Amino acid sequence: MTERLFSLSLSRRRLLITTSAVATGALVTMAGLTPALSAGEPTNGGDITFLIDSLGDTWIPNNSAISSFQGHIWGHVTDKLLYVDADGNVSPWIAERWEQNDSATEFTLHLKTGVTFSDGTSLDASAVVANLDIWYAGRKNEGINPIGLFPKTYDHAEAVDATTAKVFFKKPTLGFIPTLGYHGSILISPKTIAQPAAQQADLSKTSGSGPYVVDSWKEGDFVKLVKRKDYNWGPAAVGHTGPAYLDTITYKLVSEPSLRVAAVQSGQADVAYNASPQELESLKAEGFTIATPRYLGFVNGWAINTKLAPYDDVKVRQALQAGINRQEIIDTVYTPDWKLATSFIQSNVPGATDQSNLLAYNPDRAEKLLDEAGWIKGAGGIRTKNGEPLLLTLYSNPYLATSKSVDELIAQQLGKIGWKVSIRAYDVVTFGQKVKYGGPAVPAYEVTRSFIDAGTVASILTNANNGENWFALDESDKTLNELRDKIASAGSTEARKPLLDELQKYILDQGYFIPRTQIVQRIYVQSPKLKGAVYNGVAYASYYTATKSA
Repeated sequence: MTERLFSLSLSRRRLLITTSAVATGALVTMAGLTPALSAGEPTNGGDITFLIDSLGDTWIPNNSAISSFQGHIWGHVTDKLLYVDADGNVSPWIAERWEQNDSATEFTLHLKTGVTFSDGTSLDASAVVANLDIWYAGRKNEGINPIGLFPKTYDHAEAVDATTAKVFFKKPTLGFIPTLGYHGSILISPKTIAQPAAQQADLSKTSGSGPYVVDSWKEGDFVKLVKRKDYNWGPAAVGHTGPAYLDTITYKLVSEPSLRVAAVQSGQADVAYNASPQELESLKAEGFTIATPRYLGFVNGWAINTKLAPYDDVKVRQALQAGINRQEIIDTVYTPDWKLATSFIQSNVPGATDQSNLLAYNPDRAEKLLDEAGWIKGAGGIRTKNGEPLLLTLYSNPYLATSKSVDELIAQQLGKIGWKVSIRAYDVVTFGQKVKYGGPAVPAYEVTRSFIDAGTVASILTNANNGENWFALDESDKTLNELRDKIASAGSTEARKPLLDELQKYILDQGYFIPRTQIVQRIYVQSPKLKGAVYNGVAYASYYTATKSA
């Protein structure tokens, strides 16, 4: 691990003093500033500091590339084969063009020439094959995991020549091309891939082809990136392909949200990640740039463990679905930037359909369903059956700053119907160790998960092809399995659309997935001096195109 001096004074006392002064003076001056881009050409130079609440617990690329926190660094140190924007549109990046056969089982990728990793290795077809192989299989015996949403139908890939890779699948895999823009599908040098896990965990030894390289880092403290001056292969979709404009980006860990925001207000930092939603309107009024991009993926909600009583009873799950007042969640915890869930996937995902009727708040229906299931209200309003109370334990997701607040509100809502709800909160590392889909003590696993293509959804919900079996159903639900297989074998997006609609209806009606809200997982508060950030399909801020004024 490389460690160099990096200092940022963020003591509570200094920031409280600074915040007070800012509130009465400096921010008044900023109030007239707007986040619009300056006229003329972007200027080179400048350094920014991004304050973040966690940097995860490992830098092994395959294991950390899907982290909500580490993805910020990977997005600047590495490239992807394709670029996917916030609306799910796919465009060239390292792959200039591509073809597929009629059955969507073979794909040919044509690569840009002249692309190199920071260790000098060419990003050619053989390097792409090495990456595809590790994304699919990992090296589990070494503790290097596969990328969870990479297609399980992958067979193999071949380097036809230096700039052409051919990829083969065992079954139709329409989701392959969009998934190449997923934030886990990061291109790493074959030299890094060949390293054992312990060396891969040292960020200074990881070589990507991105516009920045790691200058220095300290575990649990900071990561400093410096731009590659020879970079010339950015995605055309962002309007720039040459070297980045900013000289350095430093990600600094500051755990408390108020301190992160105060540092941006005082000019000590340029970006505060995951501020409280309640602060956003006032910060916007003060002249700060606020970004709340929605990613392509699942809404925030619960995957229900059907092996745990009483959630093995469809009527109890349906009562849970009807007993949540989703509008109250937005009105109480969030702002108008948040949207009601209309399915279990975000409404901006191609293939999402509106299932709002299945998510309507109907406490009378919930009470009736619980009565029919034999859960009778007793003393204190708690329902019981055979002497056992109706219990629900919620594990607040540490990747979502507002998770515990939402849990507390839902606990009140369900309490009126007869549930006894308990809430447990862990940090990121402990949550990852203790809370799993279908875990023996986890009736409801809170999902904050992105994906690029809706066709990948059905397979991860079940246990087919090493899927994640979210609802602990194994192979017991024939309807779900048939839908999964039909979606997987669809040869065109047109054939797949009605199947995706049916899947969404079925999962929500069965109460397998309980949506809460459409998710804004990544909240950015930025200095008005910082312009030109771009947000991709998984809502990460890229500062590759950003500039900073004096």
